[in-house]
Amino acid sequence: MATDSAAAAAAAAAVSDDFAIGCFLSIQTTFGDEFEAQVVAFDAPSNILVLHILFPISTEGSKAGSRRNLRLLKADYIKHFTFLRHGEDPLDLSKCYIDLDAVRAREQSALRQAEAGAERIGVGVTSEAQSIFDALSKTLPVRWDKSIIVVLNEVRVSSPYVPESVSGGTAIANERVKKVLELERKKLQVRPTQ
Repeated sequence: MATDSAAAAAAAAAVSDDFAIGCFLSIQTTFGDEFEAQVVAFDAPSNILVLHILFPISTEGSKAGSRRNLRLLKADYIKHFTFLRHGEDPLDLSKCYIDLDAVRAREQSALRQAEAGAERIGVGVTSEAQSIFDALSKTLPVRWDKSIIVVLNEVRVSSPYVPESVSGGTAIANERVKKVLELERKKLQVRPTQ
């Protein structure tokens, strides 16, 4: 049993040397991704690497940007890697720079998006009512006023959300909302329930 743990320790040490902090690697994963990265950290017990992605060679559907791109990768998913060179410690705090204005701007943007998303969710309404709201929002500007759908800031659609429950607004706007509501209700009836 002592030889098993000694062998495991020796294997972990060898892998740890391959993934030394700061070294640059060219990596190909079992998922088909290929990229160059710098090793930021390696946790031998979990066999997980923290990598700073430098140059994506072939990433489908992703866009390279100017932000630091970190990736956690279990070493078991590395199909092939090539050592490129040694580098400095990537966690050297004297060389780290965080643009706090950019971080705050991203935070504010995320908060605005979350608030806008929350406003689109009806409180105390049925799933059918929410589906109707979502369908109407694809073609018309809508918002909730408690359980009433307000369309075009003037036409109101009350429960049970049928064309007969449309009120307010100009006659043209009222008729337009009734027509769209009728079409959307037909589409919703055709869809299979999940």
